[in-house]
Amino acid sequence: MTALKEKILARIGGPVLSALASITEDNKPWVRYVVTVADENLDIWFATFIGSRKAAQFKRNPEVHLTAGADNLQSTEPYVQVQGRAEVLTDQAVRQAFWQEEFKTYFTGPDDPNFAVVKITPYRIEYQTMEDMNPEVWER
Repeated sequence: MTALKEKILARIGGPVLSALASITEDNKPWVRYVVTVADENLDIWFATFIGSRKAAQFKRNPEVHLTAGADNLQSTEPYVQVQGRAEVLTDQAVRQAFWQEEFKTYFTGPDDPNFAVVKITPYRIEYQTMEDMNPEVWER
């Protein structure tokens, strides 16, 4: 694993509050918070309702942008900017593998017909620190 990939995973490998932008039906940006987890391939995952606005937006236009890492305005922690493509997954194996007990607030279980998993496949990630205004760039 490269040093840059390790730094990126250190910021987004665990559950992290992220701002996710998608494109609406009238081609406007829309940003919302989601809690994401990145895997060792740097694919980014989160749960959603199958009938959510974002799920419909991803089906129409899968291009997304995600910002994660800094958790407050005084933070000097590094953060990442991610460009990628989102897809909504509903197959049982993925839902079962991604299921967390914390999701019971929203879903009855991994078999809940409203439960879906979103996978973002990044093609560019910028790793930004406050000390250097030139980000390190990872590309697929």
